[in-house]
Amino acid sequence: MLEISRVKIPRILYSAVAAVALTFVASAHADNAWLTDFKEAQQKAKSDNKLLLLDFTGSDWCGWCIKLRKEVFSRPEFKDYASKNLVLMEVDFPRAKQIDKSLLQQNMDLADKFGIQGFPTIIVLDGNGKKVGEFGYDAGVPSDSDRPEATPAAFIANIEKLRKS
Repeated sequence: MLEISRVKIPRILYSAVAAVALTFVASAHADNAWLTDFKEAQQKAKSDNKLLLLDFTGSDWCGWCIKLRKEVFSRPEFKDYASKNLVLMEVDFPRAKQIDKSLLQQNMDLADKFGIQGFPTIIVLDGNGKKVGEFGYDAGVPSDSDRPEATPAAFIANIEKLRKS
């Protein structure tokens, strides 16, 4: 009986760690002021005179989306740049987690409006809602492992090109 208890404790601990990790992944955008309401985000972009960045993502299943979040959105360089220059909006299409039906409908309408074909897709709008650009996961300078990796600097450079055009 004692051995069974030892087996159950690690499983419980493993489950708790996994739950915390999933919560962290799911809330990664939330701690960086990512909005989910398009009207609110567009209004904020206009009033703050910032660009509106729409991140079309499959936050809990899309490997490239998760890489983009890890390699760019979670980094201090991007967070600093975004706080000064962008209003951030997550347009999510999760598979495992449930989202409100009205939010899902809004997201589907936005995906249709912008002709989204895959994830991640980044759409950048000006404060008036005019599309100024679109791009996806963009691998920057190769990392130490010789595998391309997106970088905050490359991502920010893409946005700056759009701002100046």
